[in-house]
Amino acid sequence: MLFDGGALADGRRLARGRQVSETRAESLDTGDVEITSTVTEKDASQYRSTIALWLEGSALSLDASCTCDVANNCEHNVATLERLAKPVRLQAAFGQAPEAEKMKGADKNLQLGETPLAETRGGGPTFLIRIERRPESNERLSWLPEIYAHAQVIYAGEHQVPLEPSGNTPPIITAEGKIHRDRVAEMEALQLLYAIDLQPGAEQPPNSLRKLARPPQEGALWAPDRNMWPHPEFYWQRFRHEATPALESRAWEVQFSAHVGHCPLVFRTDTWSAQIVEEGRGWFNLSAGFEIEGESFELQPILATLVENQFLEATEGMPPGQEFMIFLPDGRGLALPVGRFRNILTTLGALLEFKFTEGPIRLSKLDAASVSGDIDLESEAPDEIKQLAIRAADFQRIERVPIPGGLRAELRQYQLDGYHWMQFLARYGLNGILADDMGLGKTLQAITHLLAEKEAGRDKGLPSLVIAPTSVVENWQREAAKFAPGLKVLILQGADRASRFQLITDSDLVLTSYALLHRDLEIFARQSFHLLILDEAQHIKNPGAVVSGAVRQLDASHRLCLSGTPVENHLGELWSLMDFLMPGLLGTAEAFNDAYRTPIERNGSASKARALAARVGPLILRRTKHDVAKELPPKTEIVHRIELDEQQKDLYETVRATMDKKVRDALALQGTQSQIVFLDALMKLRQICCHPQLLKDQRHATESSKFQFLKDLLETLREEGHRVLLFSQFTSMLALIEGYLIEQDCRYLKLTGETKDRQSLVERFQSGEAEIFLISLKAGGTGLTLTGADTVIHYDPWWNPAAENQATDRAYRIGQDKPVFVHKLICKNTVEERIQQMQGKKGELAGGILSGATQQLSLTPETMQSLLSP
Repeated sequence: MLFDGGALADGRRLARGRQVSETRAESLDTGDVEITSTVTEKDASQYRSTIALWLEGSALSLDASCTCDVANNCEHNVATLERLAKPVRLQAAFGQAPEAEKMKGADKNLQLGETPLAETRGGGPTFLIRIERRPESNERLSWLPEIYAHAQVIYAGEHQVPLEPSGNTPPIITAEGKIHRDRVAEMEALQLLYAIDLQPGAEQPPNSLRKLARPPQEGALWAPDRNMWPHPEFYWQRFRHEATPALESRAWEVQFSAHVGHCPLVFRTDTWSAQIVEEGRGWFNLSAGFEIEGESFELQPILATLVENQFLEATEGMPPGQEFMIFLPDGRGLALPVGRFRNILTTLGALLEFKFTEGPIRLSKLDAASVSGDIDLESEAPDEIKQLAIRAADFQRIERVPIPGGLRAELRQYQLDGYHWMQFLARYGLNGILADDMGLGKTLQAITHLLAEKEAGRDKGLPSLVIAPTSVVENWQREAAKFAPGLKVLILQGADRASRFQLITDSDLVLTSYALLHRDLEIFARQSFHLLILDEAQHIKNPGAVVSGAVRQLDASHRLCLSGTPVENHLGELWSLMDFLMPGLLGTAEAFNDAYRTPIERNGSASKARALAARVGPLILRRTKHDVAKELPPKTEIVHRIELDEQQKDLYETVRATMDKKVRDALALQGTQSQIVFLDALMKLRQICCHPQLLKDQRHATESSKFQFLKDLLETLREEGHRVLLFSQFTSMLALIEGYLIEQDCRYLKLTGETKDRQSLVERFQSGEAEIFLISLKAGGTGLTLTGADTVIHYDPWWNPAAENQATDRAYRIGQDKPVFVHKLICKNTVEERIQQMQGKKGELAGGILSGATQQLSLTPETMQSLLSP
């Protein structure tokens, strides 16, 4: 098809609106016919349409071009053809049913006229349109529109006659003789009036009043098309603002009666004022507005009106310099520059969820810096905010400060960047998340920052507090002793820790665990700290947890979170961390869900994901091993899909079918019982995949395809001299593997939640004492450096890929000099395979905290039934 559906519809609309003029056809020497016309859009812009026709055999061929941006086969070409095909309808539309001879002449003037308007305008007619208001004192004219227009054509500078929609152009009789009228010019003038939505006929009173009523002017009176403008007063404001300059640019004179009014208010940049004022405690107020003719306008209500008028949608693609009209509650029009107000509305709308009221806008320090840069506040913002805006927008402009003299370590470049970033946050009173991959030295970077604050005296003699998992506290003690021996470190662990509470104020660094925090909260809450650092900060990802409430009660000048996985399951976890760091920055949990979490997680909104990333971006620093640790050897992941043997298959299907029925029955009750039953079913099926002996009533079972596969794999790895970390979530499975290793006289170590001296086991493995290290996933996922291994085996999968990655990172971290192979054992056509598929969805989140692809394990009926399907 030559013209698509959109072009056809728009072209017919243009033709029906009488917006095609100067239509002419010309026979070329080649035998082709060329048809040209001028098409006038509603904004008074004009385009030249050209259509060439020729015969190819017995078929008529056509080529259509235009001066518009589309260039070919556009709506303007359609309008030309539509106009060409229906000249009688066009004449009838002008209120005339001409005789055949007159019709021929009209066609000649419209289609084949030899003199285009562009050539006659210099000595031809001029045009005048005058806007009048109906006299309120004259009841006989009550039938008139409140505001109307009459149009005149002027010849020889003085002879005025009404511009008639009928198309009648009788000569003007003067004392000097006849003046022949330029019908082509007058037809184009009519086209312009139709193009700007004016319709003739306002001079026609109702039948009951025709004897008494007399139009105030001779000729047609014009008023806006009621179908398009149910509120004519709004039309006339837009007319004054948009149509007037368009008509004047075409040599029309536009006059307004003194009583018409409705002059739109026009925003001017030089009347704009905006000011950011510090409120206190890291919060600022933005007051902004402008003046027009001595009247002040606040920004917030204007923005609310823009939202109501769907300004962003309506101005999509408009040039920045174009103006957009809105109407104030009192009916007045306000013309605003599209570019500037799109920027303001987008920036502030993202911060305030497009909910605008009256008065100053409350902003966090980071938001104030963002706004300062985006809406061009010039000198009305504090210097601190200006400097923050520059540095937050460009990481490279963060000030590079010397490393502390007491540091006994050589920092890699990315670690230096992390240290400078933490110093930047502290300088501007901000708090953030260091979200580097496991093994990139987050602890060392934090110690460097802490030591710099101490040496510069910015800690004002206050201690700093680090809260970490129990298994990681001693690692902090070792790292501090090694890299910053000048720091006085106090570790508050063990039953006798109360005897050391009095040493807190004399210490530089205090170490405690999440497990003990709520027990000792009264002590810590009484003490002010300089730095408060949460290591493995995902421990507070649930804002309702006891530990999350406890850390929020602590007083510190500066807060930091260290976490390689700040978002494991859903964006609510990010909100919890940010609410601890910068309370109020992301609003309430409910507001955050409405503004970001639901649009991103459920609807996949890329724009919302970008907005959230931009808002918290300066407060999160994340580097992966692939980004910065180029010297690390390669890591290879291998998934082994293992077929269950026949006995295991029968057992699996029997348990699956039984538990599936139990879950369905529980779901019918619509209570939490269904989830409990489901988790029990899931546990049993996973145990069967690992080894049937894990089931209480299957202790006599001896066959497990996965266990046999593991035996063969371990035999090969031992023969090749590899050293292995073997993870499982079932300590009972580790016990079965341990029994096998003893039979094989294999040197091994084992770490579970019951292990007391973790560090001793780590040192023994690193020294080469064991070939295989059996580790429970929960106990060994963090706080261990086991670069002596070159092979990792995940015996069974779990929902969260981040947990597996953390376990893998025990071996694949800074200091590893051997290629690392990661083996994942998955039973085919089982719940394990479905778990791995869900891991893939969550893995999309691991690639970028705010990628917009977050997923969580939601125990919906569909999820449960899917996992328990055959």
